[in-house]
Amino acid sequence: MARLGRLAEGTPVALELLQPGSCWQLSAPLDLTSHWAGPGLATQAAVGRCLEVLESLQPGRFRLRVRLLEDGYPGWLEPQQLLGVARACQPPRPRLLDAVSIAARLPAVLAFVERAQQQPNRYLWGGTVGPDFDCSGLMQAAFAAAGIWLPRDAYQQERFCQPVAVAPGCYSLLQPGDLLFFGRPQRCTHVGLHLGGGRYLHSSGREHGRNGIGLDALHLHLKDPVSAHYRGELRGAGRVVRCHDGITLP
Repeated sequence: MARLGRLAEGTPVALELLQPGSCWQLSAPLDLTSHWAGPGLATQAAVGRCLEVLESLQPGRFRLRVRLLEDGYPGWLEPQQLLGVARACQPPRPRLLDAVSIAARLPAVLAFVERAQQQPNRYLWGGTVGPDFDCSGLMQAAFAAAGIWLPRDAYQQERFCQPVAVAPGCYSLLQPGDLLFFGRPQRCTHVGLHLGGGRYLHSSGREHGRNGIGLDALHLHLKDPVSAHYRGELRGAGRVVRCHDGITLP
C-alpha cells in the first residue's frame, strides 16, 4: 500500500489528519470560498478532483487554506466539508497532451458546451461544476471533461493560450475550439468558446448578457446589446495547445 508520510493512501479524512501537505481526493463536489471569512465563492471542485492543505487551521478562523492540484487554484473551505467525501491520495500526475492530441479532443469540448447550454442554467460567479457556470468555469469544465486542464480564471487562460489574430468582423484565422477573450485594455475579464464562423458560446451575467450560457457572434452587422457589448470589448483569441501542469499561475 502506498504511504503518504505516515498516512496511507485511501485513508478517510478526519479533522486531525488535515495537516499542511496532506492531499485528498473528493467523492462529492465542494465549494471553495475566496477568503477565510465571508460567503464569496471562489470556485467549485468536481468529483474526483484533488486538493492539498496549505496550512493548519489558524486561531480564530474556521476555514482551511487549500489548493486544487490539477490547476493550482487556491481557496478556503471549512474542514467539516471534507468529512465523508475525501480520502488521502498521492498528488495527481499531470497528463500533458501535445497540440495534435488536444486538437483531436476539441469536438468533445464543443459538445460539452452545447449540452450545457441546453440545460436550464444561470450565471454563477465561481461556478465550475454546472449546470450554473461563470465564463471561465465553463471553459475549464468543458476542456477538463475532454482530459485537458486549463487554468481557472479568464486572464490566466488568456496568458496560457497560443495567441490567434482576431478583430471584430475579421475572424478567418479562428478555428472551432479557440477561446475568445474580452475585457478592458488592462485586463481580461471574460472568455467564450469559438464555434466557427465568428460565433461563440459563453456564460454571461445579467449586466451585459443573458444570465447564463448564450450564443453570440463577432459579426459587425449584429446590433443586439450582448453581441455589441462584447464585440466592443474583444481583446484577442487563443488556441489551446498544451495542458496545465498543476503549477499555480500568476
